[in-house]
Amino acid sequence: MASLFGPPHSFLGLDTAEPLAARAFAAVLPIPYDGTASYRSGARFGPQAIIDASEQLETFDQELGLEPAEWGIQTLPPLDIDLKDGAMVERARQAAAFLATPERFLLTLGGEHSLTPGLVAGLRELYPDLSVLYLDAHADFREEYQGTRFSHACGLRRIREQGVPAVLCGVRSLSREEHTALQRAGVALFRAESAASGEVVASLSRHVYVSIDLDVLDPGVMPAVGTPEPGGLSWEALLHVLRAVTRERRVVAADLMELTPEAGPPYAAYTAAKLAYKLIGYVGRSWGLGGSELPAPALV
Repeated sequence: MASLFGPPHSFLGLDTAEPLAARAFAAVLPIPYDGTASYRSGARFGPQAIIDASEQLETFDQELGLEPAEWGIQTLPPLDIDLKDGAMVERARQAAAFLATPERFLLTLGGEHSLTPGLVAGLRELYPDLSVLYLDAHADFREEYQGTRFSHACGLRRIREQGVPAVLCGVRSLSREEHTALQRAGVALFRAESAASGEVVASLSRHVYVSIDLDVLDPGVMPAVGTPEPGGLSWEALLHVLRAVTRERRVVAADLMELTPEAGPPYAAYTAAKLAYKLIGYVGRSWGLGGSELPAPALV
């Protein structure tokens, strides 16, 4: 009688009725939180918009020549929200620590970038040598912003305070204080035009957490973000960075943050969903699922 019912409301519309199992290569965790939004709010609607749009994706990846969905993708229930200052960072830490295993890739859909320090802290319990590739138009390195140390504008600073090495890529807006603090903290910084440099990957440790604020993309590609910034990476430039880091490092978890659906056209959510699926494909292929090397493009 299953044919009487529509597809489950999950990433790609895949069946997620069974509990999270070892056979599921990827776990998708939605966190619908934007409690410190400072310009355009609405990132709390991002995870659901990405999941909705993902149901329109083809599961076959033309570039990879395979279907990453066959490896198993489990969509988890959204993390419950607590609006107390800093509470969601701790919840994110607990969730990441609980979900992380050496056989599973964790992909978090946000929500705002203030969540990433908690997710990184949870992953470090399994990977003490973890480093972070932080893709963002903004430095997110303020000591505090609008009265809280747990603002989306402080995310990378809270990560570095954990002693986690980090590379900031795609930045094109930061304060004087952040500029000075980044230098003192030894954070490698690459502007959008330098994102494809081999130095980006060379600055990372063996185990990597990839954090993507969607405003790292050019607003023409991704207009639906809370804090848009002129310039930015093209779609192909971002994929180039992700291909390189997944080929040369073991990416164990990632997040996709700051989609603000009502701030842009419907195609923005579809673009975010496609990016999430591409990332799952790149990571799975680098882990040896379906082969170890990316094939050369078949079309010219």
